[in-house]
Amino acid sequence: MLIETLQQCSIEEFAADVRAGLTKEGQKEIPSRYFYDEVGSALFEVITALPEYGLFRADERLLRENAGEICASLPHGPVVVAELGSGSGKKASWVLEALARRQPVVYRPIEVSQSALEQCTREMARLRNVTVRPLPQPYLDGLISVAAERRPDERLLLLFLGSTIGNFERREAECFLGDVRRIIEAGDALLLGVDLEKPVSQLVQAYDDPLGVTASFNLNLLARINRELDSDFDLSAFCHAARYNEQERRIEMHLVSRRAQTARIPRAGCSVALAAGESVWTESSHKYLPDEVMEMGRRHRFRPRRQWIDPEWAFAESLFFAE
Repeated sequence: MLIETLQQCSIEEFAADVRAGLTKEGQKEIPSRYFYDEVGSALFEVITALPEYGLFRADERLLRENAGEICASLPHGPVVVAELGSGSGKKASWVLEALARRQPVVYRPIEVSQSALEQCTREMARLRNVTVRPLPQPYLDGLISVAAERRPDERLLLLFLGSTIGNFERREAECFLGDVRRIIEAGDALLLGVDLEKPVSQLVQAYDDPLGVTASFNLNLLARINRELDSDFDLSAFCHAARYNEQERRIEMHLVSRRAQTARIPRAGCSVALAAGESVWTESSHKYLPDEVMEMGRRHRFRPRRQWIDPEWAFAESLFFAE
């Protein structure tokens, strides 16, 4: 019954967000968090293996090579590891393994995708000395639950990996870090993954691969609306586009209408008309400079401890402690 209730609430929220985003004046949009249904999550796993998409491998390399140092920076004593947007938990496993070698660890993956949480729980079952307690909730709701359930003697290591912070508008990213800091306690740690600025040609290829996997990932958002909200989008009438916005220093993903068309979305109680060439904006991926990341943390009472930068793909893991 709990899962059914969560799914029902999710459908209602999905419908409300789709209606708001597709009926707004000006640029139509759909929040990127809805990419990750079962099909979208599977497609994203393929994207992470593409040679053009170096972000995931850079993130993983840094975690694999520096997990011991990251864990050595934590105070001794009970530690809860919480991860925002855990997916399968693959990247967190390096840190969990290193920490579990010295003490038992509780891992709290926070993820809205039930299928991703189930996969994560199966994957983490192989780790010795690690107890997995998943939370099927949005980021901040899940973090509030972790904070409420922690024991007084437990420290928290919060993982926010994969440059998910880059999907926020810059002002929203600042607000989000401020919210995180208000929930956690002084002495808790934050490990933040951020994609860095790099040549535009490299970025565009990463988000518009020759095999078309990212295009399928993007189009699946409309397919999900068809499946879950009973809409009638013609996927063949859209094409995927990845654009670099130089002023905002971000890659944008769009679904571009090939022709004038109207789609009905019964469960959202609306219809949407698109002109030929009009787009639906589905994702932003902001890129940062290394010093920007450290300053952003400082502004929200996080003391920088260490930053690691991958030499093959400009990507940073930054370790902060809450002051």
